[in-house]
Formats: sequence, structure tokens, C-alpha cells
Amino acid sequence: MTAASNEPAALLALAIDLARRAGDIAAEGRRRGLVESGTKSSPTDMVTEFDRASESLIVAGLRAARPDDAIVGEEGADVAGTSGIEWLIDPIDGTTNYLYGQPAWAVSIAAADSAGTIIGVVHAPVLAETFTAMRGAGARLDDAVIAVSATTDLASALVATGFSYRASMRSAQGALAHHLLPRVRDIRRLGSAALDLCFVACGRSDAYYEEGLNAWDSAAGALIAAEAGATVVDFDGGPSRPDRVVACTPAIAAALLATLRDGGAPIG
Repeated sequence: MTAASNEPAALLALAIDLARRAGDIAAEGRRRGLVESGTKSSPTDMVTEFDRASESLIVAGLRAARPDDAIVGEEGADVAGTSGIEWLIDPIDGTTNYLYGQPAWAVSIAAADSAGTIIGVVHAPVLAETFTAMRGAGARLDDAVIAVSATTDLASALVATGFSYRASMRSAQGALAHHLLPRVRDIRRLGSAALDLCFVACGRSDAYYEEGLNAWDSAAGALIAAEAGATVVDFDGGPSRPDRVVACTPAIAAALLATLRDGGAPIG
């Protein structure tokens, strides 16, 4: 058997196809009202039958096309690999939105090697939008090249964030948002980390910050934001990590980080 190509374009094409197919299954299920749900880490951390169906489709597709790759998914996929490529899957990022029939949910797929994330795909079925990036090759929304906003003043910035499923951490995050709110244009709580990062990438938000994420939540979106020109860091200005990520237009990075630290970040 010929080894699968590790070229970023081949990885990206596979991820786009699987994300769109998985998104179609989830969207159709939601339209038909076939949503059985349960909880995971807390009473507010939801999972549905279509989170699992979406992940199953993606994992099966990856295993068929690239049997030597590692796979990690939110709903339990954990496949060892020997190729040096690892896939990070969030089959429905924004499950609560999905469950309530709100449009801000997406399928997120990233592939990484020892140097970091190679490609990222965030597909939002209800919005009919697919965000993509390859490392070193820029970011796109469908066929259009995207870039971060030109905002230079934190006071004029629209800032997005998210909150933990743990009540104690949510309380601290609320206090941080309270500190930030009078110092920016406004705050948005979208409910999907992947889409929040993509919205920074295309200028729909000027910044995004969140604590307590997992690698599958942020890997694809963080690459897309970075390739669109965003500063993507942790709360100390170092390399971003899943549990502490800040993405923003570069001109406001220093002021945003200082304001977040003044407000008590990091929390977790």
C-alpha cells in the first residue's frame, strides 16, 4: 500500500470533505429533531447523538484514508499512530447551541505534526461557511482570503470570550469579563471557541480570549486566526496553549493582555 501523502494540501482537502459530510449529518439530524442528549463533565456540558455520529464519520474517514495517523476526538476517539501526523477533532463545537437550534456551531478538524498545527478546518453548516488554513499559507473563508481587522485601540475593540462548564471557574471568568467590559467596545459570548477564533480571523471580532479549552476546541481555529494575521498567545504573551488562548488583531495585543492580567487572568 502506498503511504498517504503528508502534503498540507492533501490533508486539508481530506479535512474539508470530512467536515462538510459530518456537518451535513448533524444539520439534517437537527432539522428532523432527532437529538438525544446527555451530559459529560457537568450538568451543563452537553453531548448529543450527533456529536458521536459526526465523530464516528470523521474517524472512519481518516482511518480509511490514513490508517497510520493518530486521532484524538472530543467524544472519545483515541487512536495511536506511526506517521507523525495527529488529528484533533471536535465533531460539534458549540453543542449547546446545536441542541437549542442556534446557528453558532461547527465541525472542527486539525492535523498537527511535531512542529505544531499543519492545517485547520472549521465548517459551520447553518452559516454555510467553511474556514480553512494551511501553516504558512494564509487563511480563507470559502474561496476568499481573510485577514484580521485593522482596529488599533482596545477601547474600540469588540471582544469575544467563553466560559467554563465548572461553576466555580465561571464565577471567576464573570468577574474578569466585568473588569474588561468598560474598557472595550463590547463583549460577545458566541458559544463556540472554534467560531470565535475564526471570527477574529475574518474581522467579525477584534479579539477573543478563553481559559479551560481542550486541544480539539482550539487547534483548527487558532491556526486559522494566526494565518489571518492575528496575534495568538497565552495570557502571558507566550505561545498559546489550549487551556489559555488569546487571539487578537496585533495592534491591541499588549493592551488587551495587560487588561486581562489586571483583571485577574489567568484564572484556571
